[in-house]
Amino acid sequence: MASCVSGCSSAMRFCQKLNRLKTLEDDVMATSLKRCLSTVDLALLGVGGMVGSGLYVLTGTVAKDTAGPAVVVSFIIAGVASLMAALCYAEFGARVPKTGSAYMFTYVSVGEIWAFLIGWNVILEYMIGGAAVARAWSGYLDSIFNHRIQNFTESHVMRWDVPFITHYPDLLAASILLVASFFISFGVRVSSWLNHIFSAISMVVIAFILVFGFVLADPVNWSAKEGGFAPFGFSGIMAGTATCFYAFVGFDVIAASSEEASNPQKAIPIATAISLGLAATAYVLVSTVLTLMVPWHTLDPNSALSDAFFRRGYSWAGFIVAVGSICAMNTVLLSNLFSLPRIVYAMAEDGLFFSVFSRVNPVTKVPVIAILVFGSLMAFLALIFDLEALVQFLSIGTLLAYTFVAASIIVLRYQQDKSTGSSGGIKSDTSSTPSLNQSGQQLDPSVAVNETQTFAQDSGEPKEYESFSDKLQLVERQKAVKERRAAGTLKACWEPYLGRILGDCEPGEVVAFSVLALMVSAVSFSAVLVFGTNQLHLPVWSFTLLLFIFSLVFLLSLALIWVHEQQPNHKTFQVPLVPFIPGFSILLNVFLMLKLSPLTWIRFTIWLAAGLLVYFGYGVWHSKEGLREQQGQEVAARYVVLPSGSLVETVQNVQPEGHTHNTHTPTLDNPPASR
Repeated sequence: MASCVSGCSSAMRFCQKLNRLKTLEDDVMATSLKRCLSTVDLALLGVGGMVGSGLYVLTGTVAKDTAGPAVVVSFIIAGVASLMAALCYAEFGARVPKTGSAYMFTYVSVGEIWAFLIGWNVILEYMIGGAAVARAWSGYLDSIFNHRIQNFTESHVMRWDVPFITHYPDLLAASILLVASFFISFGVRVSSWLNHIFSAISMVVIAFILVFGFVLADPVNWSAKEGGFAPFGFSGIMAGTATCFYAFVGFDVIAASSEEASNPQKAIPIATAISLGLAATAYVLVSTVLTLMVPWHTLDPNSALSDAFFRRGYSWAGFIVAVGSICAMNTVLLSNLFSLPRIVYAMAEDGLFFSVFSRVNPVTKVPVIAILVFGSLMAFLALIFDLEALVQFLSIGTLLAYTFVAASIIVLRYQQDKSTGSSGGIKSDTSSTPSLNQSGQQLDPSVAVNETQTFAQDSGEPKEYESFSDKLQLVERQKAVKERRAAGTLKACWEPYLGRILGDCEPGEVVAFSVLALMVSAVSFSAVLVFGTNQLHLPVWSFTLLLFIFSLVFLLSLALIWVHEQQPNHKTFQVPLVPFIPGFSILLNVFLMLKLSPLTWIRFTIWLAAGLLVYFGYGVWHSKEGLREQQGQEVAARYVVLPSGSLVETVQNVQPEGHTHNTHTPTLDNPPASR
């Protein structure tokens, strides 16, 4: 029996180790990187990250194979879902201005193992994103020379016919990634200026496409004669939406760069809003122009825009578009190669990934080793994989990151602010704060009255109130405490209705359970909606009943979260309408994930399994949070505070390890207030 209890306690401690949260330093602006990016720099970095191969290649691929002209609707839905996720990223980036993006946000609010898995997927997301852009870049350049590069490679180098692998090694795509990695390693200012140059050229070309494209537009291309506006139906629109998420990955680059922003509290939200608005507008308008210029079923998926101008007889315009697209793809390459090493650096800095990647060059102030190693890995992916396989695999990692960041926003909003009450205890003198308990939290007013009358002062005498004004001040303080309820507790207006049911729960406990129910109901609802009629062959009554039940659980979970108190407003940007915007972002992201192909899920599962091997083989044992916990336990073990008796009588000294255990435990007459 004793061994069973010991085993259970060991398992509990191990689970707590997996879910420990990251402790942020008091000065969150302190960093070994260089803070020099302005709002304009971040906005252009975001625009450059989003407006690239998605605009010049993905529009044609989705329009021809998935959605038809309704690719316009796919981009709108993807933009709305991305906006909800972008708001969550903007709040976190302003509130926690540390590199790491979704990994860091999950670490400070959900737990270590979840943060590692998100970071692991973000690494894959950036590697595949960069490789896909390099493939698109190579294809566009090859189209300018009438595919001579491809023909030469297949004839004189190599050609193979292997499933999921490109037919020939794309040496050009691999080379451009290696060259870009070299420039990125020179520092953040070099990367920023290169991004400015390429972004300016890209925006000029986009303006040209819109003006000249609308002149050549023909509404017949959306008519029933050519298959109609939505030839693949609603299912095709939603499948296209899942793929179109690749286009909006770029705003994550802004959050990943927050540790190098000069004023992240203001710059991150503003840059996110500007870049996402410009990118969404460009995607919708360009996809409209493209499908109006030529019939959607005749598009060339490798170089849709330039080929459309060529076919309308304006070869010179197609050349301009091809040159502009290459510049735009350069900005995406720079954004991916800029962000990926910083995610790796953040994980290595926390001890969850190999420490060699946390080294920062003292001159350039960038993690050079991480840049070169992962730039080479990205080049290898571009060398052997085709574009479509890369893009589909990318979407699932992006959607998962969005889901966890949205859930993290809800959890963080309803957590008690650790800055007001910490494990270190009361930070002010006990004689001047009679209404605080030993953990630094404000006591219930009814308890505070008794405590303030008997609490020992430095002199050892109980405090007495000698005048009516003293008592009046105490009453006012108690009234303020009532009005300022702790985060995670029931709102005062709901106390009479739900107090008996939820009043005994710890602050944040109901919210945590509701977030879990929210996630489960979102997955269940989406699974029934996606697979209910075709794969599961549910009858109509069963299909409708299940949708009603899961949607009811989803809405009740949101309602239970909403009736609790949030943290007080901070000076940084906050997502409006929490928990509704993050909640519906979770639902939409999960739905789009389930629309992806089974093969994508198989590849994703294999990558997750590899990540778990890395975490349990290295990360969990080298985590700096684990080392900090061990040091904290050594310090905390010197004193034991028992729940009974007064503070003076219950603080006892415990002999540290290595000393002879003495049965006599001396009592501290005047313990420090910080204990």
